[in-house]
Amino acid sequence: MARAKWIGGFLGLLSGGPLGALAGFVLGSLIDTVIDSGIEPIKGDYNGEAYDESVYDTLNSRQQRQHQGVDEGARNGFLFSLLTLASYVIRADGKVMHSEMEAMRRFLRTNFGDVAVEQGVQIMLRLFERQKIEESHQQGSYRQTIIDCCHQLRDVVPQAQRLQILSLLAMLAKADNNVATEEINALREISQELGLSEAELNSMLGLGSTTLADAYAVLEIQPTATDDEVRAAYKRLVVKHHPDRVATLGDDVRAAAEKKLKQINEARDIIFKARGL
Repeated sequence: MARAKWIGGFLGLLSGGPLGALAGFVLGSLIDTVIDSGIEPIKGDYNGEAYDESVYDTLNSRQQRQHQGVDEGARNGFLFSLLTLASYVIRADGKVMHSEMEAMRRFLRTNFGDVAVEQGVQIMLRLFERQKIEESHQQGSYRQTIIDCCHQLRDVVPQAQRLQILSLLAMLAKADNNVATEEINALREISQELGLSEAELNSMLGLGSTTLADAYAVLEIQPTATDDEVRAAYKRLVVKHHPDRVATLGDDVRAAAEKKLKQINEARDIIFKARGL
């Protein structure tokens, strides 16, 4: 029996298009040869549903997530999209440092558990390989692939899930306590192509900070905002980032959203304290 999978083979609405093509290269090449050694790989072209589900998940864990109301296709698509975009951010400066991969491991372990570390890193390594292949044929081709993936996500994935992807990407960029200019530029490009605003990106980058300036950025307002505007901005963010909006992606994704909401609350508290509210 295969071990429980963090990412399965069925990507729901994202099975086709550029993300489906990347999944064909990455997930197809990883079947059992890396994640589940000792089981013969299943032959055939990846089309989002071609592989036996048992290769990707144990029956018990899959049934448990279904019982919890988890949309397996949406979850797998979300996680694979997250790693695809993360591969672009991490390699934005043209190289992958050991410290960056260690930060990636900590990020995966903290937000998704130990299983995600092994499987997520292996998928990331294959994405880096794909990036090198594409760039060797034509400079800038992988960037275009990422843009196409963002457009696919923008067209079929709800805004709440796109915001959660951006939030996790910003968290990853900050994981090594050194957000490079190239990473900021990559995040800005991804944000734009996902149909999200620069204010939303700045909000994600400000999460967890204790400075007043970052607290205003988190709430997506200027320091000149009135008290009523501060309260309204906070209420708007609570609705936009409420964990219930990503509940169908699984408990780990919901937990990350809850952490984000907690940090939004902390930013509000910093502003309220400074204003004596």
